[in-house]
Amino acid sequence: MKSALRIALLSLIVGLPAQAHEVETGAIMICDTQKQVERLGQLFDGKPKPTIRQVNIEANDPGACGVADLAYVRGKVLGTVRSKSHTFHVVPVLVVGVNTEEGVRPVEAAVLFTLVEVREHAI
Repeated sequence: MKSALRIALLSLIVGLPAQAHEVETGAIMICDTQKQVERLGQLFDGKPKPTIRQVNIEANDPGACGVADLAYVRGKVLGTVRSKSHTFHVVPVLVVGVNTEEGVRPVEAAVLFTLVEVREHAI
């Protein structure tokens, strides 16, 4: 099933002729599921490690969420989550590589989820 989803997402990205899909690189917080990353956003207090650890405990999976230095393509915003001090968009990412000391190394494409901080200003 995951292979079919990956193929569908890859074909969707490749099949859109008039849209450029920029590959971004950098260290990002990622989770296996949308629900996990939403929980990460709800708990986030500016300290990634304890927040990630808490979500992984709740998911009963020590590898559910983490921080990784990746090459990825962002998908469309799926929703918004808020903690006491932060607001985030929930976004799927198609991971296409891992950053190493020798440069970006390609990996088998995988869909994961991340948070993109939203800067809110009082009016």
